[in-house]
Amino acid sequence: MWKIYALLSAFFAAGTAILAKIGIKGINGNLATAIRTVVVLFIAWGIVLFSGELKELKTLNKNNLIFLGLSGLATGLSWIFYFKALETGDVAKVAPIDKLSLAITLGLAFLILKEPIEAKTLFGGLLIVIGSVIILIK
Repeated sequence: MWKIYALLSAFFAAGTAILAKIGIKGINGNLATAIRTVVVLFIAWGIVLFSGELKELKTLNKNNLIFLGLSGLATGLSWIFYFKALETGDVAKVAPIDKLSLAITLGLAFLILKEPIEAKTLFGGLLIVIGSVIILIK
């Protein structure tokens, strides 16, 4: 099932890039990020409320809160810089470079989480790095 979720994530992420580039026209990237964040906030809390998962708030511990808070901080900074890049760059160049995060995630998962990396995954990550470098070179 994770593969279906991952493919849906990729599909919606692609839509995000195109819709964001259209939506950011004529406005500041920080304002665009704030608007997008409010929409995400309502969707996420709506799902929690309608699925009955609100009761799980009691099960959160300090570790959950610290690391989810740090993850939220990283997400916010990522979105701010992504929208700043979209303000002046072509989405066809910004989005692939943004996806360099996938290769960085592979490395961090190996180093920090001690997750094994298969050869095919490593090769895919290397292709992402090569593609990003090619796009970055003038």
